Amino acid sequence: MIKSMTGFGRAELEENDRRFTVEIKSVNHRYLDVNIKMPKKLNYFEGAIRGLLKEFIQRGKVDVFITFEDFSARHAAVTYHEDIAEEYMSYLKQMSEHFGLENDVRLSVLSRYPEVFSLEDVEIDESELWKSLEKVVREAAQMFVETRIKEGEALRADLLEKLDGMLKHVDYIEERSPQTVEEYKNKIYEKVRELLSDTQIDDNRILMEVTLFADKVCVDEETVRLRSHIETTKQILQEGGSIGRKLDFMAQEMNREANTTLSKSNNLDISNRAIELKTEIEKIREQIQNLE
Repeated sequence: MIKSMTGFGRAELEENDRRFTVEIKSVNHRYLDVNIKMPKKLNYFEGAIRGLLKEFIQRGKVDVFITFEDFSARHAAVTYHEDIAEEYMSYLKQMSEHFGLENDVRLSVLSRYPEVFSLEDVEIDESELWKSLEKVVREAAQMFVETRIKEGEALRADLLEKLDGMLKHVDYIEERSPQTVEEYKNKIYEKVRELLSDTQIDDNRILMEVTLFADKVCVDEETVRLRSHIETTKQILQEGGSIGRKLDFMAQEMNREANTTLSKSNNLDISNRAIELKTEIEKIREQIQNLE
């Protein structure tokens, strides 16, 4: 099987009065580039999350969004800072004595002074938290891979169809190329007859000219290599796996042979077929960029 580099996966888990939501999406990229957005409380697990995702993803620009909600009664606790309260009272007593005013500070007023009370997160059992987080990240990653495989299989079918179409163009060029040489030979004979009228025609001289022309426009080597590249590309697609880079190289090689064929050709039909080949190769290259 082959995978596309675009995909989406989402999973949600609620257990132990906590809810986790994970979304994963990706687009094309030469390498694996993972960007994770999550609450600061979960930053400790970033390395573990990246390691887990490498089990599922080899290439692509991947964005991971994680939300975390804690519904437990003990996710935060009130802390009383006695030393700060005593310091407030000490200064208030000094002010009362200095200004000759009654110290009428009540408990309800003192409790509202900054930092007398604070709300602090309760320490979390990291192993328990990771157990839940790993479960939901893995589930989202599996769904993400499934969408990549589905799109990758569709791409493979389309690529194989395009490659079969390219083989037909190669067949035509191989069949038409010898006819071009024969047509050129006949054209030379006609021109020489017109010029020399009744004079004897030097067949050897004409054959030499035709041979030079044939060497110049011969694309046998190019079509053989092009056919080989097409068949190799089809084989790579059938084998599957992480094949994006291999296919990109094969597309470059196919394009090289198509360019040479086009530059050698002085026949309109062959030139048009070579242009069709280049067009199909360019379409294939664009699709290959989306394969892992």
